[in-house]
Amino acid sequence: MRKLIQILFLMVFTAVISVPVIAQETAIETEWTCPEGYAGQTLNVFNWATYIGEDTISDFEILCDVTVNYDIFDTNESLIARLRQGNPGYDVAFPNDYAVVIMGREELIQPIDLDNIPNFENVAENFKGLSFDPENEYSVPYLWGTTGVGYNAEKVEITSYMDVFDYDGPVAWIDDVRAMMAIALGVLGYNPSSQDPVELEEAKNFLLEHSQNVVAIADDDGQALLERGEIDIVVEYNGDLYQLQVDCECDTFQYAVPEELSLVDITNLVLLTDSPNPELAQVFMDYILDPAVNGAITSDTGYATANIAAIEGEFVDEDLLSNTSIYPDLEAMTNIAFYEEVGEAEQLYNDIWDEILILIGA
Repeated sequence: MRKLIQILFLMVFTAVISVPVIAQETAIETEWTCPEGYAGQTLNVFNWATYIGEDTISDFEILCDVTVNYDIFDTNESLIARLRQGNPGYDVAFPNDYAVVIMGREELIQPIDLDNIPNFENVAENFKGLSFDPENEYSVPYLWGTTGVGYNAEKVEITSYMDVFDYDGPVAWIDDVRAMMAIALGVLGYNPSSQDPVELEEAKNFLLEHSQNVVAIADDDGQALLERGEIDIVVEYNGDLYQLQVDCECDTFQYAVPEELSLVDITNLVLLTDSPNPELAQVFMDYILDPAVNGAITSDTGYATANIAAIEGEFVDEDLLSNTSIYPDLEAMTNIAFYEEVGEAEQLYNDIWDEILILIGA
């Protein structure tokens, strides 16, 4: 799996030139056209916050003459918990790698037909057939990124997770049990996706013992706390910090992949069980994988793309491709850790996180 990220990283620097075709009435320059027969229909999308392009949804509505209802979730666990209660009407969701395994096993998602998604060919070969969905029966790759540390460079420098845990100042953790437990497990020298109850208990105690500086457990918005000066350090996703850097047009806020481990996740589009409109959902997936559309998404969000055609066609901003916070260099990726599905230990993770939240009172 480590070679997957390294190979794609190298592909970035061998991109070929392609000239986009200007589309009518849409903000994104794309050659993609919507199949006929969908005018007047509705699509219901469930995605992360800050994880779509500025014009992605509105352009799709124009191109297909449809309406899109767009809702957000903040963790894979909250997405899964919501769907376990029964699908309230969503068509498409954007889970990360290990969550695809859980959702497939529990029949929360249904198979897709890749014949309906011709732009699947634009996905880099290294992102196809991954261990969580070897035949791409249930998912198509979207974006990938790392979880690391955002910080105010005027107050602190980060190279290690211990710089976070030992910092004498306000810190925020991300409200993501898998991320925080993976960090603790990694620092302790264990598998970041351990299922061992003894190791998980040790990781829980490590977090509790190093929580004295935690003033907030942030939803998918820790970068806002950093921007407002309420904290100096936040455990956060790299794309969210990139968006903050772009917005502030400053060098104050930086992102680090600490030396202990680099947590990598791959987000995917899936078709939900009991989708009201599975045909339009797969049209939407094909649209998302269009090189121009996907390039605009990754350029807006600051997350790396699995779409090699978007890179080779030069639809991705050059400053993004050269930003090692988004496309880390090989030195920073020496301790790659991919999230793995943890089976029956899932409930133990959730129970541990509930206990942590109660005890630290953040």
